[in-house]
Amino acid sequence: MFYNIIVYVVYVALLPVYRLRVRGAENIPQGAAVVCGNHTARVDAVVVFLALFLHGNRPAIIAKAELFKNPIARWFFTYMGAFPVQRDKADLNAIKKSLTVLKQGKKLIIFPEGTRVKEGNVEAKSGAAMMALRTHSPVLPVYITPGRKAFRGCTVTFGKPFLLPQPAKADAEAYKEGAEHIMDCVEQLGKEVARCG
Repeated sequence: MFYNIIVYVVYVALLPVYRLRVRGAENIPQGAAVVCGNHTARVDAVVVFLALFLHGNRPAIIAKAELFKNPIARWFFTYMGAFPVQRDKADLNAIKKSLTVLKQGKKLIIFPEGTRVKEGNVEAKSGAAMMALRTHSPVLPVYITPGRKAFRGCTVTFGKPFLLPQPAKADAEAYKEGAEHIMDCVEQLGKEVARCG
């Protein structure tokens, strides 16, 4: 109950600023999914989180460890389902937590680029693909209005979920190829959004 109150307060507070719209909600699958999207602004994780919550989900988010340094922020983010990742190394704790979240049938929000990037400047990291393949979870592509969103409107568009093909050998190269495939799907979704207006 307290969780829902907090989320709705955040939603109501942000709505006049970001005018959040959600498209493709019918594509959100039941159960576990690795939710992957473009990442061009700090608020991206928040708007995807809200879009999922408004359609009956309580997702988890992988967030940079720097956000958890303040004790109050650490409590808040942890309570809301976020957990930290050390981006400059292979963070085994974050990987284990991610796999646990998916095995529990929950949705995990992760940005495959690992950080904010300019539109069209995408270099996918392998973590999202590894998690999807190891847990046999579908990938849910999402495209977020790029760049600044305050007072400009923000649309979160969910594409159709898909399963990555299981590779003959699950190694770093296979995970990298899977990550590139994920970002290709996100990029294609962005082009479809642009065509449809």
